[in-house]
Amino acid sequence: MYCNYLIDVLDNYINKSQYSSVDFLSCIKKVMGLHMTRIFAFIVVILWSNYGAINAQDLSTEIDRLTKNIESDMIQWRRHFHEYPELSNREFKTSDYVAEHLKSLGLEVERNIAKTGLVGVLDTGKPGKTIGLRADMDALPVKERVDLPFASKEKGEYNGQVVDVMHACGHDAHMAILMATASVLVKMKSRLTGKIVFVFQPAEEGAPLGEKGGAELMIAEGLMEKYGIEVIYGLHISSITDVNTILYKPMGIMAAVDMLKIKVIGKQVHGASPWGGVDPIVTSAQIIMGLQTIVSRNVNITKEPAVVTIGKITSGNRNNIIPEEAEMIGTIRTLDKEMRENVHRRIREIVEGIAASAGAKAEVDIITGYPVTYNDPGLTAKMLPSLEKAAGASHVRVMPAMTGAEDFSFYAQKVPGLFFFLGGKPLEIETLDASQHHTPDFYLDESGFLLGVRSFIQLVLDTK
Repeated sequence: MYCNYLIDVLDNYINKSQYSSVDFLSCIKKVMGLHMTRIFAFIVVILWSNYGAINAQDLSTEIDRLTKNIESDMIQWRRHFHEYPELSNREFKTSDYVAEHLKSLGLEVERNIAKTGLVGVLDTGKPGKTIGLRADMDALPVKERVDLPFASKEKGEYNGQVVDVMHACGHDAHMAILMATASVLVKMKSRLTGKIVFVFQPAEEGAPLGEKGGAELMIAEGLMEKYGIEVIYGLHISSITDVNTILYKPMGIMAAVDMLKIKVIGKQVHGASPWGGVDPIVTSAQIIMGLQTIVSRNVNITKEPAVVTIGKITSGNRNNIIPEEAEMIGTIRTLDKEMRENVHRRIREIVEGIAASAGAKAEVDIITGYPVTYNDPGLTAKMLPSLEKAAGASHVRVMPAMTGAEDFSFYAQKVPGLFFFLGGKPLEIETLDASQHHTPDFYLDESGFLLGVRSFIQLVLDTK
């Protein structure tokens, strides 16, 4: 009889919520007797385990419902941004559009951070961590070639020239995903603790010449301290990763990037008598080939990859004159601090040594850019189950490090950060056939955006 009564109490408590926790404990004690503490403790463990599972299921259902309800709005926002892109530090209309949405949600909004950036804050009024969620806003000087009804026809000014402008890296999707995340989290406010800071950042692709911008400038203006951000999350859509897939990597996930400038100074002479001068073009060619030995002979590529690329060489103005100077610019990518220092040192040694051997002089200028985008190992391990909840464990995979760079790295130098990739490639397109980022044919499958929203929400819910 006691067993049947106990089962009935458990059933009603778990499934019908007819008893308060005090009533439940009182009933158990009356039925079983205070001396049966071990059995009682065992039953309590089972009860709360079942209750937690039911509560988690209810929460998952709520997230699915709220995210699905916002999907059509999110896609419209993304298409608006795609049709009307703006270049770095010029995201004026974009910023207005985002601000209007955040204000409509009742969030505290601050504008004009790092020129065109903005922040929205959701304060739950309850103790807890302050979590940063970041999206970038700028587009690229690329002419769109994709046949879409919302394809960009915008133009802008880049390095003094009028250029076509396109969201050729997915920042339009990043903004729409974060706006949708804000919409859902506002509706889930009663389930949240602490504060959520929605960071919409300009100039991730780099500020125009002579200007500062991006994450580094937002931090310099006091973003992290003012809002007390304790942990930060970011994502990047990938046009070459299957839709509804998440890729991550502990520690270095994206490379540090530095700009390389080299000037070779020779001696001008008639092209018909090269022995009378010092040819900076031939010397530059030798330097370019010498630089390739850094990665092949001086870098332990079993540890991390590295890249030294010369992207442009400029010299001379006539076919029969050997000019006095040649200039080269390039990029350096590394994923390790010590390796970064070693590569910089070897560049200087090789450039100056080859120039001297040819009778020329060389000036080397290395302009440091973004640091390594570093995923805090402890945070990554702790939050991996959250990404798996959002996507399903079979859709979350470790990736190799990328030699691309991201200025999310500056935030992750200040507080623990986690940056991951979200698939945006249609399943019917093979990876080798998918258009790369920063190209005129860049294309995204919008059905993958919803996973980005779910991922952000799950990370917020699970951050303690």
